[in-house]
Amino acid sequence: MRRRESLTQDMTPLVDVVFLLLIFFLVATVFKKEELALNLALPNGEAGEKMVDKREITLELSPDALALGGKEITFEALDGVLGSYTDKERPVIVRIDRAVRYERVLRLLDLLRKHDLNNLDLVEERNRGER
Repeated sequence: MRRRESLTQDMTPLVDVVFLLLIFFLVATVFKKEELALNLALPNGEAGEKMVDKREITLELSPDALALGGKEITFEALDGVLGSYTDKERPVIVRIDRAVRYERVLRLLDLLRKHDLNNLDLVEERNRGER
């Protein structure tokens, strides 16, 4: 009488595939770094140039001054001027010096939000050395 051999699957290829998948996922995974560890030297970017719109609002903010359309203005006067604009889709171009305190930036953004001027474009310095 012949003995029957039991049929079993060879698990070696399956273990190899699982091991390779594990290595692939470990290598391909990007671990999220802690957000507080970011190095923020912000006003740099590589966005392309934008065509100038004649009806745009141009604001400039430095640590001690604010300008609208190339003329210095106070926050209180800016509040009145922004209230007179009826076209809420008008583009707002904002240039902010990198030394400006965050409270001043928030004050400007709050004024824009108060008057529903949300079509905002923050201008940055290009990385390619161009100005």
